[in-house]
Amino acid sequence: MQGSTAAGPRFTRFIQAVFLALLLCALSAGIAQAQRLPDFLASTPIGELFPGADRVDAPAGKPMAAKAYAGGRQVGVVYLTSDVVNTRGYSSKPIDVLVALANDGRIVGAKLVEHHEPIVLIGIPQAKVDHFIGGYVGLNFVESPPRHGAPPPVDIISGATVTLMVIGDSITRSAIAVARAYGIDKTAAPAQQAAPAAARVVDDARDAPQSWQALLDAGAVRNLRLLPEDVDKAFRESGRSDAAASAEGASDSDTFIDLYAALVSVPAIGRSLLGDTEWQRLKERLKPGQQAVLVAGNGAYSFKGSGYVRGGIFDRIEVIQDESSFRFRDRNHQRLADVAAAGAPAFREVALFVVPDDARLDPVAPWRLQLMVQRVLSVKDKAFVTFDLGYELPAAYTRPAEGARPDAAPASASPAAPAQAQAAPAEDPAPALWKQIWRGKAGQVAVLTVALLVLVGIFFFQDQLTSRPLLHDRLRLAFLAFALFWIGWYGQAQLSIVNVLTFFSALRADFRWEYFLMDPLVFILWCATAISMVFWNRGAFCGWLCPFGALQELANRVAKRLGVRQVKISHGVNQRLSTLKYVIFLLLFGFSLYDLALAEQLSEIEPFKTAIILRFVRYWPFVVFALAVLAAGLFVERFFCRYLCPLGAALAIPARLRIFNWLRRYRDCGNPCQRCNLECPVQAIDPTGEINPNECIQCLHCQMLYHHDQKCPHLIQKKAKRERRRPPAESAEQPIVIHRTPNPNTQPEA
Repeated sequence: MQGSTAAGPRFTRFIQAVFLALLLCALSAGIAQAQRLPDFLASTPIGELFPGADRVDAPAGKPMAAKAYAGGRQVGVVYLTSDVVNTRGYSSKPIDVLVALANDGRIVGAKLVEHHEPIVLIGIPQAKVDHFIGGYVGLNFVESPPRHGAPPPVDIISGATVTLMVIGDSITRSAIAVARAYGIDKTAAPAQQAAPAAARVVDDARDAPQSWQALLDAGAVRNLRLLPEDVDKAFRESGRSDAAASAEGASDSDTFIDLYAALVSVPAIGRSLLGDTEWQRLKERLKPGQQAVLVAGNGAYSFKGSGYVRGGIFDRIEVIQDESSFRFRDRNHQRLADVAAAGAPAFREVALFVVPDDARLDPVAPWRLQLMVQRVLSVKDKAFVTFDLGYELPAAYTRPAEGARPDAAPASASPAAPAQAQAAPAEDPAPALWKQIWRGKAGQVAVLTVALLVLVGIFFFQDQLTSRPLLHDRLRLAFLAFALFWIGWYGQAQLSIVNVLTFFSALRADFRWEYFLMDPLVFILWCATAISMVFWNRGAFCGWLCPFGALQELANRVAKRLGVRQVKISHGVNQRLSTLKYVIFLLLFGFSLYDLALAEQLSEIEPFKTAIILRFVRYWPFVVFALAVLAAGLFVERFFCRYLCPLGAALAIPARLRIFNWLRRYRDCGNPCQRCNLECPVQAIDPTGEINPNECIQCLHCQMLYHHDQKCPHLIQKKAKRERRRPPAESAEQPIVIHRTPNPNTQPEA
């Protein structure tokens, strides 16, 4: 028994040492990566990628490419799509495809070499993806440029529409760009050389508000209006007549979508559409050179999409400019109530998007907003077409760049505008975006702060609370319900191992507090958890604040009330099973050093996203897994917390660094008394009587027993000894009263 109990601390110290070693490796690792084309070429036989070629030169040039040779004759070039175009999918990371381009502009080989797409990694066989990419071999986009809005030349695999669209788009546009750069597309060279002569920049001095109609007339706001018959026609032209008959909530007389887009990072346009207050906030948020786009829409079709959830991507719209494209994610999005310009119509959806940090949008160059229309015909069959909303900033909102010829200046530019702008009183700069979010959620912040103060009071006055068992039980039940319903399902502030992995990844890369401050409830919970670990180890969060932990305990309480028999696991087996969560955490942490996106996919071992964030509205395999974990918890209380939770393991590793020990014990706890050990709901008390801080969830059940004079053997014995030592009470003599029946013949004495 002593050997098994000693194994626990030794294993914990080993886990702590491994974790610190991995952390040091993570912090010392550099984030800069060289071009990966040489590495991919070294691992790919050139004959397989470029039929007929026998060697390649060292990669060089801009964009980087390697010349391929057959004997002494150059037959084409080999390049990596991510070196040419900035196309990213759901993972927000590049999708790397090696492409072999012949001298005539024909694609002769293509191979997917690296990606981080969760949909492809989980649900789509690699063979299908390779078959899709192979469909581009033999195409020549130099001789037959793709038509904007047309479906891709290769059929999309159902279930991975967006990812494969990104792959196909990157192959198409990179082939055109490389052909131009290396002289294969000679017709494009004169146009490329003439472009710098008309260099212009945004006129920041012009910021006078304009009406909605004036913006439309000037071309500052662009529109795409589609009727149901337009969409049906596009599906028929793409060869999907079956999809044309499937309307999405619109009759023939309805508008399918009435879409508007504008570049609101331009002062005159942004101030007109956003209003003075929102415009000042946007200026504070934008970094130098960063742009912002406003998208508004009416009609039956949503440009946001119904599948969008927190942490997701807006997959129905994409911004494309030259060879670069990008999609917006939730962190780039801000919902607006309406458009502030005078005379603007009411819109069903208005969204303000900031161009992601890893993308670039030239404000004075043409770009297009591509809308994807998708129709689900069956579980395994989907069809889609795309439509383009072209945008080019009108010359009236620009001025010649420094050193450029001034003859291109717009005639409508007012020379008095700079003077007026300079004379205008300076407005107070708007607070940073995270401050605005905190102000908007001030009520939620206040409620959570009060709840944390209540929890602190519970811990500080635990003796007074646990000495009243009924009050302790009712208060704990109420707090668990609050954690599940308010913190979890309402506030969606479920902490996850992904937060831990992202934090360490940010330490290695571009760490900014602003990113973590964007979600007030999650930030407050993390701060509270970090502070509580100094006082009460991980139990403050795991035992009281974790929504999924609360769901498990509440479900187990119901099961006990219904008479479900609990499975009692022996101490030795429990101790060995509890090491699984540490192994899972170390594996996830190690994978995050190699590939954070892969680690995030593997972290789906946590059912938190399914059960709490998405409230079980998800694909059935995830729901089945979450329900299976909860079902196990009906027989073994907090089954997932005890044996599988990587977040609990991450919080438990520094548990022994706490500087306080609030849990009181008697000298005979564990020897001979075993009541606390047997009644601990998570078996965090060793047979020796010691409480394992790595497993304790601070439920205070042992403290309730500590004060219970009818359950704690120590107190029962102490009370019995007091009774034995008390002297017997002396009985007070009572007067004997004799009742006599008076004789009527007897005379009373004188």
